[in-house]
Amino acid sequence: MFTISLIGQKGGTGKTTIAVGLAVAAFRAGKVVAVIDLDPQASAANWKDRRTEDNPAVVSAQSSRLKQTLASAAELGAEIVIIDTAGRNDDSALNAARQSDLVLIPTRTNIVEMEALPAAADILRLAGNPPAFVVLNGIHPTATKQAADARDLVRETFGLECAPTHLCHRSAYADAMTTGRTPQELDEDGRAAAELDALYRFSIEIVNNGTYEHGQNGIPSSAA
Repeated sequence: MFTISLIGQKGGTGKTTIAVGLAVAAFRAGKVVAVIDLDPQASAANWKDRRTEDNPAVVSAQSSRLKQTLASAAELGAEIVIIDTAGRNDDSALNAARQSDLVLIPTRTNIVEMEALPAAADILRLAGNPPAFVVLNGIHPTATKQAADARDLVRETFGLECAPTHLCHRSAYADAMTTGRTPQELDEDGRAAAELDALYRFSIEIVNNGTYEHGQNGIPSSAA
């Protein structure tokens, strides 16, 4: 069973949107997938309540019961588990990172949100440095230089690597969440769907190979 956690010390960075988007991408790829919602605001669980489809499964759980919840998911045959954590300073991010094969840290590129990255880096160190990547979110669709500059800033200033795929500011993300769906389900050929599917493929590349070699989308091998 492969476990991905979404962490961050700021709310509104897109953790839940990415978590459910990856879960649907995994389900559409034929995987048995579950989402564990550790956020007291229960954003992922609320998304599931608005949803008409049965899959993916979403379980609202307490951070202190994460090990037991993961064990239950494994017993039920889950192949991929995605953990959505609270957007504030509690123990859910640390507990999730400790149990994860991969940690994703969504952030928008404004300085207020990026200044929370050192706290995420501290959590990674306390968790034993699991493979982790920052996911840039809310990039203007035409601002490719903005994404490149942000990747350099994250690496040089905060000592973290970014995933090769970033997410742009697109209405499909908010529209889909409102109806308990994801962008892939609104328009499977749309650009938001392509971004989430690319992030899922990147995550699976890590689980399949254990590393992500230098030269593939610009990610140094030391990042994995």
